[in-house]
Amino acid sequence: MSKLWQKTTNVDELVESFTVGRDREFDRQMAAFDVLGSLAHTQMLQTIGLLNDDDLQLVQRELKSIYRDIENNNFEIEAGVEDVHSQVELLLTRRIGDAGKKIHSGRSRNDQVLVDLKLFFRHELQQVVNEVQQLFTLLISLSEKYKQVLLPGYTHLQVAMPSSFGLWFGAYAESLIDDLELLLAAYKITNKNPLGSAAGYGSSFPLNRTLTTQLLGFESLNYNVVYAQMGRGKTERIIAQALSSIAATLGKMAMDQCLYLSQNFTFVSYAENLTTGSSIMPHKKNPDVWEIMRGKCNRMQALPNDIAMMTSNLPSGYHREMQLLKELLFPAFTELKSCLHMANFMLQHVEVKNNILEDPKYAYLFSVEEVNRQVLEGVPFRDAYKQVGLAIEQGNFNPDKEVHHTHEGSIGNLCNEQITTAMNSVLQQFNFDKTEVAISKLVTE
Repeated sequence: MSKLWQKTTNVDELVESFTVGRDREFDRQMAAFDVLGSLAHTQMLQTIGLLNDDDLQLVQRELKSIYRDIENNNFEIEAGVEDVHSQVELLLTRRIGDAGKKIHSGRSRNDQVLVDLKLFFRHELQQVVNEVQQLFTLLISLSEKYKQVLLPGYTHLQVAMPSSFGLWFGAYAESLIDDLELLLAAYKITNKNPLGSAAGYGSSFPLNRTLTTQLLGFESLNYNVVYAQMGRGKTERIIAQALSSIAATLGKMAMDQCLYLSQNFTFVSYAENLTTGSSIMPHKKNPDVWEIMRGKCNRMQALPNDIAMMTSNLPSGYHREMQLLKELLFPAFTELKSCLHMANFMLQHVEVKNNILEDPKYAYLFSVEEVNRQVLEGVPFRDAYKQVGLAIEQGNFNPDKEVHHTHEGSIGNLCNEQITTAMNSVLQQFNFDKTEVAISKLVTE
């Protein structure tokens, strides 16, 4: 099968195998987005006289048919076909003849894959946001449900001060807000149209790039055609940073759950069908889900650096190693969504232990509470600190275990309503409705 760029010389099979690599495998994931780009591009070509009305009607009809095939999992990149762009153009040409050969006017595979990637990333980022939103909602619900249940707080892994499950669940909910702020920045950078930049230097055709921007629901253009091409690699690196931030939150949560489930803590428990056992120790209930999640999320911390190392010190313009970025980033979306989904699933079944702080080993948790109580009664802080310290040294410390924390964000004032408002403010800025309406019109009208 000849390539879109091929003239008369066949590429050596070993060279082709090495350079193509796994590209066709990942291209399959971009198929629907390649069709969307072509639907917008061909509408634009008709407005500047490069497609007549009859050809446009044929092309649009068959592109929408191919799109439905992709949605129904009836699309494959045939053996010998180089990539998804070639496959779509091949199918069009088979079905409608010469009109299918006209759709590449005014673009290069460089900007074609750029727009495919932007549309794919935009879609994947929306799915990640949806998973984060579900987990956030659950965490806030659990925070409210267990806000009266105290547990030990630690510094240096030493017993420190009283905390609560309300604080623990709410802390991870608020962490996800900051993670989404990074994801929002990545989404804004992704949501710019590179189509029309061609090979990175524009076109002599009078392309209407504003029109394709509107048709595809992008917020704006990558205006400078050289920068549009330079954005490949940069976009992936910024997305990777945002994904790794969410992964860091999940990884820390997973570590907490592994500790809390252990016999030395026993702060939480799960039904036996959500844990695993040992082949030799009958008593074991291992937190395998959280451990696997921790490992995957830790591995994801390397993703931004992997992409940076792949793209560092490259001059402007396209370079073939850019295709390797798919091998790094595409699976990361899948893994992160899986981890978010599993965290949501597990926490729906978490069982929280009450009366944890009744254990005598947690008595020292209340040392600061006792110091503060004396200060409120007029004792200077340093004197109160010394008195409590001496009582602990002499084994005479018998604290009042009542906790009175009322300031913003403390045990008695979680501020979950304010945290939820902050999350909703971030979510609204993604403005997914705009893109969904544009894509719906593109594939149905």
